[in-house]
Amino acid sequence: MSANSPAAVVVLAAGGGTRMKSNSLPKVLHEVCGRSLVGHAVAAAEELTPEQLVVVVGHMREKVEAHLAAHYPGARAVVQAEQKGTGHAVRTALEVLAADGVELDGTVIITTGDAPLLTGATLAVLAEAHAGQGNGVTVLTAVVPDPFGYGRILRDGADGAVSAIVEEKDASDAQREIAEINSGVFAFDAKLLAEALARVTTDNVQGEEYLTDTLEILRTAGHRVGAVVAADYRDILGINDRVQLAQARRLLNDRLLERAMRAGVTVVDPATTWFDVQVSYEPDAVVLPNTQLHGLTHLGEGCEVGPNSTLTDTRVGAGARVSNTTADRAEVGELATAGPYAYLRPGAKLARKAKAGTYVEIKNSELGEGAKVPHLSYIGDATIGEGTNIGAASVTVNYDGVNKHRTVIGAHCRTGSDNMFIAPVTVGDGAYTAAGSVITSDVAPGALGVARAQQRNIPGWVERKRPGTASAQAAAAAAEAAGEA
Repeated sequence: MSANSPAAVVVLAAGGGTRMKSNSLPKVLHEVCGRSLVGHAVAAAEELTPEQLVVVVGHMREKVEAHLAAHYPGARAVVQAEQKGTGHAVRTALEVLAADGVELDGTVIITTGDAPLLTGATLAVLAEAHAGQGNGVTVLTAVVPDPFGYGRILRDGADGAVSAIVEEKDASDAQREIAEINSGVFAFDAKLLAEALARVTTDNVQGEEYLTDTLEILRTAGHRVGAVVAADYRDILGINDRVQLAQARRLLNDRLLERAMRAGVTVVDPATTWFDVQVSYEPDAVVLPNTQLHGLTHLGEGCEVGPNSTLTDTRVGAGARVSNTTADRAEVGELATAGPYAYLRPGAKLARKAKAGTYVEIKNSELGEGAKVPHLSYIGDATIGEGTNIGAASVTVNYDGVNKHRTVIGAHCRTGSDNMFIAPVTVGDGAYTAAGSVITSDVAPGALGVARAQQRNIPGWVERKRPGTASAQAAAAAAEAAGEA
């Protein structure tokens, strides 16, 4: 907490969001780039290190409270049991804090839980301007290309102070030409805010307490109402429906990709590449088209991911290559390769120079340095030693219907194609297993494991058992040709 930290940030997140048309999810829990709408608001607020961080909840509050407790324990949820307006929501938050003996002294920032593009940097500029100008309240505004539907900011000619906020329906033709709009985000002096809220009435069509009424109350009392214009008007854009949700996702994704590219990441096709906000990276990483990086995914220096890959909470080491791969909570080590068409499930760990090749699925298993599973195999609950090669079409049979069991294959082993390893089983260092074997017992180091039946051919079976078929005709023709030869 710094000396310039606000006394409190109050996030308004109690609304129903009916235009989202969702029966199971409140508006503020819809996600944009890996974080809920309210999560974006809280993350921006946390950058200011406020003394108090309060989220006012209402609609489906149990879900919102659980989400905050799980992901943002530093934010305190305050319930607005009845949604009686933005002023009532803020007053409820202040009353709860006061009941707990919290006396706010300083700046209080009021923000909304549905503006995912609003940054901590923009809030910091608002707080700094509020303190520097000595305002009773400071409004965050934006100059937008199309102000239709928004409250217009009217300013005094002398010092640029805000004289009023006029809603669209109440504005004159001249006022509708104004492009500066109200964002719904404010910085207040804490004591003045409490005094003004006590004077807000419900004398309006909706019968609600409007937070914006406090501006006129403070102005009439002789306090200056200031305004700060957001450097990027898109910072203030709120989400009311799923169209706007998609638009915000695209805007935020563009920001994330630009940040990555300016940090030294090559993004070949930004139009088909998606990052979550917590994705991290090192210089010279390359991201190929149609790739999605989610959660805490990290790209090491000089690695290449894509095309057509989806990675979630996955670490990719320096110089690794991941192509046409789905990975979830996996690790791809330095200079390792995955894909094309690999599936790395939780707990999959590829050490340095290891390989999970084409149509390979790996779950809860470690591949040692230089170990290879080149193609058409399932490796689950296994440990594969360094330098070992797993033959094509191999499966570690790890589940007996009740419990999972582990397969251990040592270092520098060579397992044949079409092997089944019936866990729990161990193949020692340097051992081989024959193609087509079902390995049910341990194989000693350096031994050859063979577990398959002796082949037996039955002459003439097809012509006797499948007469008249194309196979029988082909067999007869081959026999006749052999006889002529």
